[in-house]
Amino acid sequence: MTNEPSQINELRARAREIFLEGVAAADPGQAVEAALAGQSFEQPIIIAVGKAARSMAEAAMRQVRARTVIVVTNYENASPLAGAEVLAAGHPVPDAEGARAALRVEEALSHATGDVLALISGGGSALLPAPVAGVSLEDKAEVNRLLLASGADIVTMNLVRQQLSRLKGGGLLRAAAPAKVTALLLSDVVSDDLRAIASGPTVSPIGTRAEAAAVLIDLGLWDRLPASVTTYLSQPQPDLGPLPESSSTLIGSNKISVAAMARAAGGGASHGVHVFPMPLEGDVAEAARIIVDCAKGSGERGVFLFGGETTVKLTGDGLGGRNQELALRVAVLAEAAGLGDYVFLSGGTDGRDGPTDAAGGLVDPGTLDRMRAAGLDPQDVLARNDSYHGLKAAGDLLQIGATGTNVADLQVLILG
Repeated sequence: MTNEPSQINELRARAREIFLEGVAAADPGQAVEAALAGQSFEQPIIIAVGKAARSMAEAAMRQVRARTVIVVTNYENASPLAGAEVLAAGHPVPDAEGARAALRVEEALSHATGDVLALISGGGSALLPAPVAGVSLEDKAEVNRLLLASGADIVTMNLVRQQLSRLKGGGLLRAAAPAKVTALLLSDVVSDDLRAIASGPTVSPIGTRAEAAAVLIDLGLWDRLPASVTTYLSQPQPDLGPLPESSSTLIGSNKISVAAMARAAGGGASHGVHVFPMPLEGDVAEAARIIVDCAKGSGERGVFLFGGETTVKLTGDGLGGRNQELALRVAVLAEAAGLGDYVFLSGGTDGRDGPTDAAGGLVDPGTLDRMRAAGLDPQDVLARNDSYHGLKAAGDLLQIGATGTNVADLQVLILG
């Protein structure tokens, strides 16, 4: 092991470049333009929702002459767009601006007489809350906070969210009827299950009220929920009949971005580039073990690429996100395993990891020493879920700003 600063810096730069190629492959504008080429619509209304909503709407407006365009996105991505109504809302916890945006979307859909073009991307669940009757926005936000801290995966969280929203789980289709809805979706869900992307506003729900209640009980959250939520989920589910006809097309995904990273890294296994065959999911501690075991078991140096979305069960009151915690956990395991010269990057393609200004972390063999020199114990930092401050002290936060897209998370491990 050399630990030469110049070599490590070169590896860090290469990891960042590979990651950014994966982000670029999820460019929502290019994907929308390609999907709309040659299509025509009658008196269309464009509704764009999610972290990539503005970029998707801008691209659609170059292809389609719409009479109304409404964009609902997070504050970081909510820059003005000529000819469109851009509404900013809270993420990951829904806020009053999101509730107002939902009402505006419903009002526009109630006047739809021709086609509706729905542009859906990750983050739409929180950005368009639309709580059901009897459940307040504050109560719905509390459910969201509990789910985010529970370690539940995105499909489980969206099963619950759908049951508490007027627009999710096909609700947008019902609000737009009798107009025909055409949906283009940018997936932030590693399974690419359309029902889970932004909680599926244009497709059938994942499950029922009873199933949502059951998973909340299994997660140990039922007794901590607001009374309005448990009351609503305990009621019989009415039969609303079949969903109105629509079409949905997936235009971008985590798998596409991982493939782009592999091309940027130099190709396949014969060129020392190894793509992990399964999505990286589940608890960050297990994901970190898989990554380090993969490196140890390969018997060779090279580039190892991953994609997916891990979860963190919060036990402390620190600041961070799943990518930052994953990066720090890999650094701890790599030190224990004597992994040698390496760099590891884990980042959210949207440029934001948890409630922080970082996309994730970029660590190397010196990360833990730099933290200790700053007076921090890495194990204590992990116990407090305070990866943001730990990585900041080491100079190892990955900060790229809001990207305007979102296809979950990407990881790059390079063994020098």
